[in-house]
Amino acid sequence: MFVIFIAHTPRDFWALWIPARFGFSDATETFVFCSGMASAIAFGSVFDKRGWLMGTARIAHRVWQVYWAHIGLFFAVLLLVTLFDKAGDPLLPLNATKFSYVGSLNLGHFYTKTADLIVGLFTLTYVPNYFDILPMYLVILAMIPLIMALSRLSPWAVFAVVAAIWLLANLDTFHFPAEPWSSRKWFFNPLSWQLIFFTGFAFMRGWIKPPPVNQKLIWLSVAIVLISLPFAYFRIHGARLDSLFYSADLTPWIKEQRELIKPMIDKSRFGLFRYIHFLATAYLAWVAVGPMGSKIRNWGPFQFVVDTIRKVGQQSLAVFISSLVVAQFIGMTFRVLGSDWLIVLIGNLTGFMALIAVAHLVSWFKSNPWRKVAIQAPNSSVSNSQSLPKSATTLPVD
Repeated sequence: MFVIFIAHTPRDFWALWIPARFGFSDATETFVFCSGMASAIAFGSVFDKRGWLMGTARIAHRVWQVYWAHIGLFFAVLLLVTLFDKAGDPLLPLNATKFSYVGSLNLGHFYTKTADLIVGLFTLTYVPNYFDILPMYLVILAMIPLIMALSRLSPWAVFAVVAAIWLLANLDTFHFPAEPWSSRKWFFNPLSWQLIFFTGFAFMRGWIKPPPVNQKLIWLSVAIVLISLPFAYFRIHGARLDSLFYSADLTPWIKEQRELIKPMIDKSRFGLFRYIHFLATAYLAWVAVGPMGSKIRNWGPFQFVVDTIRKVGQQSLAVFISSLVVAQFIGMTFRVLGSDWLIVLIGNLTGFMALIAVAHLVSWFKSNPWRKVAIQAPNSSVSNSQSLPKSATTLPVD
């Protein structure tokens, strides 16, 4: 969540140091993989205990929630950038270059073609790039009832269908239109990205067993990460011939090889090398923290860091939506105040604190605090029967 915030903040040079710059996979893979794991926990038990129909109803309810979250996010960001443009950057010098925040997100068409795009927005045929993750998530969520039905036959049936859909999507068989006036597609093809979502889902359902912790797998994962580095790090594959990073003879070869493997690292269709790279980094992370995070418990004074990260992750949808709004606001302050290291540090820390606050606030709301009733002490001068209605004597009722 923190990395995604940095990646979406305009003029934030911290984005030069996020994992996406050093490997084929990035925070998006982590987000979708963990969403698959969380969905298996949250929704899988409904299918198990209440049957397929009730499980499907639960998925439909979640799809409904995410759909309106997407619509709300669009209008919240549109309002914010419109206000920025109307303000006209009054704090900037008079000779500052004219800038359009609406234009920076390619949202100007919404004002010039409102009649068409309001329909496109609600039918998900108008999906600007800044708003492309939640529509992808909607389609993948809608696939869960199919996957759960297939799992009754065999986990192998699940694997076969998931792999086949991914392969067909990579052959450009299926795609989703992103705007009515062009042939542009959704940046994230959900039929490709469902592969990593259902990998996380399968792990939590027990269809895939955790890999063993051994030196061979560790070194294989390290090798994958290191080998991918020169083809992923822009300062290497995009370097000039006189670069300090690589020799003049090696740099052109790296560029050529990157061109050859482009389909395998394509982000829109979730290329195979992105999948392999993510599995390697995820395995190393899992080994580092231990099963169920056993190695990062009881960290003494640093335990609050782990607990804070966990809290943010538990409220990922609300935090993600908030991060896209906060990122635009922080980016606006960078334009006004500049992007030197101190301002960027303060801006990022402010954004982090905002996301943490959102996580705690949403967690508090979800706890239904208004439905919790304090039990009166036995020696109180007012009896329980007088202070509490009979229906409120048990705690808490959900």
